[in-house]
Amino acid sequence: MPTADARNWFGRVRPQWSLAGQLFVLQVVVVAVVVLAGTALAWYDARQRNEDAARDKVVAVARTLAAQPDVRRGLVEPNPTATLQPLAERVLADTGVDFITIMSPQGIRYTHPDPTQIGQPFLGHIEQAVAGQVFTEIFPGTLGFSVRAVVPVYDDARRLVGLVSDGITVQTISLELEKRVTWLVLVAAGALLVGGLLTYLVSARLRRHTHGLRPAELSRLYEYHDAILHAVREGLLLIAPTGRVTLCNDGAGLLLGLDPAAVEGREVSELELPESLVETLGAGRVVRDEVHLTDERVLLVNISQIRSGGRDLGTVVTLRDHTELQALSGELDSVRGFAETLRSQAHESANRLHAVVSLIELDRADEAVAFATAELELAQRLTDRVVGAIGEPVLAAVLLGKSAEAGERGVEVVLTDDTEIDDVDLAHVDSRDLVTILGNLIDNAVEAVAERPQPRVAVTVRSTSDGVLIRVADNGPGVDPESAQRLFERGWSTKESGRGLGLALVGQSVRRHRGSIEVTDDGGAVFTVRLPSGSDVAR
Repeated sequence: MPTADARNWFGRVRPQWSLAGQLFVLQVVVVAVVVLAGTALAWYDARQRNEDAARDKVVAVARTLAAQPDVRRGLVEPNPTATLQPLAERVLADTGVDFITIMSPQGIRYTHPDPTQIGQPFLGHIEQAVAGQVFTEIFPGTLGFSVRAVVPVYDDARRLVGLVSDGITVQTISLELEKRVTWLVLVAAGALLVGGLLTYLVSARLRRHTHGLRPAELSRLYEYHDAILHAVREGLLLIAPTGRVTLCNDGAGLLLGLDPAAVEGREVSELELPESLVETLGAGRVVRDEVHLTDERVLLVNISQIRSGGRDLGTVVTLRDHTELQALSGELDSVRGFAETLRSQAHESANRLHAVVSLIELDRADEAVAFATAELELAQRLTDRVVGAIGEPVLAAVLLGKSAEAGERGVEVVLTDDTEIDDVDLAHVDSRDLVTILGNLIDNAVEAVAERPQPRVAVTVRSTSDGVLIRVADNGPGVDPESAQRLFERGWSTKESGRGLGLALVGQSVRRHRGSIEVTDDGGAVFTVRLPSGSDVAR
């Protein structure tokens, strides 16, 4: 239906048709033009065929009559009309032609449907027949315009003894054509009706799909849709009930590390994604803020079902980048742990101070000095070792914090003698990734040895010829070789359910820097991370 939302030059309302309405009108016009053009061509073809059939018929009748012996004999008799007129009337009744005229070589009629015309000259051309040719023409005679044939008649000596002409009037041909045209018009009207009905059904279906929108509105809607899909940072996937991706915006391509154009039209199982994420996307269930890890990102996944009119249209998947937030959460946990360690140390320092004061009050000054300096030397020795060996402040802070936190749990964290690195060696590594890698490896080691006798964790951080090496070794129970490959999968843990994210984040950070991680058992678990230099990563 047209809507009045535009005005012409005269200020009058100009109707605006929906896309379905415009296509309906266009299709009706096309169907009408095709049917009418086909009808006209069919009428013209039928007319030509009728004329050709009439010519063939009159030629055949004239030839047959000219070859009759009775006609030859009658032409040479003293009174040809007496013999030929009855013969012509019989043939006229049997063949259905409108007239038969048998004449002399000079064109004088011996027979005619109208007896008053006998003896009169033939109206038409006879020159070609006199010359021995059979020809046809359309000529106005006593009966009106007719398609006629003129055939020469020869005796046994091949002498021209007369001419035979027969014909069918144009009026008779037109009557025959009208019968065919009547059926043709009925068929054309039926085709036009059926075509119009089918066009209406197609237009109605199109109107439902386009919601009655006009072409400009559809174009504008598509432009907004396309612009929004490309502008939003969040990833968006539309997955059909068959499991095939029907839409992937730029944000989803960036977060998943895939080309959006190559994703659309493919099955979810065909995409190069982590197995857990593929399983979630294809499960067909509602998901709220579920964390998944890819090679380089931590993603927050939400999945909703799409239904319209009781039909299942598939699922819509939104992806949010949780990588930075997860890293910041790790840093916050480290800071919280460090603060808790400082609080505990403050409490312990207060206890030690009370002990020193008590020794002084007991007049044991020498013992009080020895007790106080021993504690200070132990703490200062660790600080001096870390600060002297590691020039990267973030890394030094993580080591001091984790050492103090582990000390509160009775676990000794030591730096190996070959630990030595400065901030230049780690210039190409993001500080948050350093916190993630080293902090989670130490936490994992401390967890492993917390219940062991004389728990100890050895940390090595040093420069190598091709990059940086980080090694964390403990004297815990070690690692099962069969489980070593699964340690860095999200959710896998030897502890209670709900854990297992720390080492997964370590593996992700290492992959992001094109590094490698190795797990061995040397009387305890040994985790060795190698991060290539900045130039190696660029390559």
